[in-house]
Amino acid sequence: MAHLLGADGIALTIGTRTLLADVSLGLDDGDRIGVVGPNGAGKSTLLRLLAGTQAPDAGRVTRVGGSRLGMLVQRDVDDDAATIRDLVHGDDATHTWASDARIRNVHAGLLADLDLDQPASTLSGGQRRRVALAALLVEDPDVLLLDEPTNHLDVEGVAWLAEHLQARYGRPGATGALVVVTHDRWFLDAVCSRTWEVRGDGTGAVDGYDGGYAAYILARAERDRQAAQAAEKRNNLLRKELAWLKRGAPARTSKPKFRLDAAAALIDDEPPPRDSLELTQMATRRLGKDVLDLEDVTVAVPARDGHEAGPRDAAGRRVLLDDVTWRLGPGDRFGVVGVNGAGKTTLLSLLAGSREPDSGRVRRGKTVHVAELSQDVGELDEVAHLTAVQVVDSEKRTVVVDGKELTAGQLTERLGFTRERAHTIVRDLSGGERRRLQLLRLLVSEPNVLLLDEPTNDLDTDTLAAVEDLLDGWPGTLIVVSHDRYLLERVCDRQWALLGDGALRDLPGGVEQYLALRRGARSAGGAPAAAPAGRGDAGATSSPAAPDTTQAAAPAASPAETRAARKEIARVERRLARIADEEQDLHAKMAADPTDYAGVAALDARLRELAAEKEELEMAWLEAAEVAG
Repeated sequence: MAHLLGADGIALTIGTRTLLADVSLGLDDGDRIGVVGPNGAGKSTLLRLLAGTQAPDAGRVTRVGGSRLGMLVQRDVDDDAATIRDLVHGDDATHTWASDARIRNVHAGLLADLDLDQPASTLSGGQRRRVALAALLVEDPDVLLLDEPTNHLDVEGVAWLAEHLQARYGRPGATGALVVVTHDRWFLDAVCSRTWEVRGDGTGAVDGYDGGYAAYILARAERDRQAAQAAEKRNNLLRKELAWLKRGAPARTSKPKFRLDAAAALIDDEPPPRDSLELTQMATRRLGKDVLDLEDVTVAVPARDGHEAGPRDAAGRRVLLDDVTWRLGPGDRFGVVGVNGAGKTTLLSLLAGSREPDSGRVRRGKTVHVAELSQDVGELDEVAHLTAVQVVDSEKRTVVVDGKELTAGQLTERLGFTRERAHTIVRDLSGGERRRLQLLRLLVSEPNVLLLDEPTNDLDTDTLAAVEDLLDGWPGTLIVVSHDRYLLERVCDRQWALLGDGALRDLPGGVEQYLALRRGARSAGGAPAAAPAGRGDAGATSSPAAPDTTQAAAPAASPAETRAARKEIARVERRLARIADEEQDLHAKMAADPTDYAGVAALDARLRELAAEKEELEMAWLEAAEVAG
């Protein structure tokens, strides 16, 4: 395994803040490294140091002679006069790259909806990002450094990129190495074999872990457990030393110097605290039986160019939603996926009431109070001159949480803002800080319907975990539009898809079903049709679309078959709930007496039986859901 790149004792300080201190790292053939850490910890800076575009204050970065390095930065600067062909292939003749299957695969994965002769000046930010990524993958460098490559990619694009990188750098005997900074936890698990954590706690340390995100979380939890044990031991020693120093007659003023030194050493050895971050569960207004219903809704927008797929209306406008009915009930937790431009943000605007449909209507319950987190958090522009504390204070001066009254300053502190950052004006906050602040601002208004449009943008993995913990216990109705599969599968009970054909489709099989539909559509040369979904509190229907050519059309279920399928779904869900309770009870018994090996073995055997039964039940649920719609 050849060595490609190494960093020896590198250090970097910006102002009074130490980002990196005496960091030594190495890259060999086949390495696939994921870089994680808090916002502002120095992840992008580390990539620039490895790439040689920024010099360290101390130490050095060495690269094997003859090796080629390529880097994708977060902000791409392109020549607006150039075409996509120029940016991706330069002066290469078409026949030199069109015959390469690897390059054709890059085109299909990232550039399929773009015209190669299209000028860069006409591209959106997301399209520029895809073009820059395609150019790097076509170049195929030995060392590939990617800074937030999944930004502006939809679920399908993220899945393709993960598969491409795994095939290029993860196959046995692969040459070259990959380093990627990303907050996409699913992507980290799918691609990376090791993880670097840039701590960002002032120590300048970078810790290495084997495995992707899941393995990193387990290893970090064990590290934190050991640190907690060491801290407890240290605190016990400190209490003993301080107690000894306080004992004795009042007139006695001298103590042995070694005891004073021991206490001082314990005090000086206090480790720097990690930034605390906690999203607090706020109160939620009562939500009635009627929430939000889209009834026979149609929305069309002007077509940007002639290359956009999808249906058109009589005026030539692109139809995003075509006669769609979608009913949301209390406590529904839905995720929405779809290709870029399919109308996901438009759908949220209809639910939020900031946009009216071209036809049809949106019915709202009397008790509904909606809060929407937009992609660009532009709602903060109106308060950009205020500090973070002032923004929260203007919404609500105090909030009662768990019987305690918290001020705006205490709430921002719980959200991970230091005292300095909490009193920084909004326009000077980072993208992640602005998103956290706007989410807190929404929560203090006590909404009962929460609409989140790409909530993971600009957030680090620790913040995402805190957001998920909050949403896990969210009692209201939740709609999430996101390309982050990890988030969708964690906090949503059901997925829906906008496939670009004007219809809204239920996905009992989740994101994997969506990707299968998209693969089928590409192989058939068109978009899959949306099958009618059942009506009800969470039902959706749409007008008939072109037949799905990926499979033979299934005959419509009779009313009796539909009722039977719904009864089967209810039965399966009740049994799954009982299995979950039994599993929790078995785990508690195993933890209560772990030294009873025979007992633990019997409990483990029962857990395996329950896991097998649960898998069968989940398949039965999916089959019944297809019939019931």
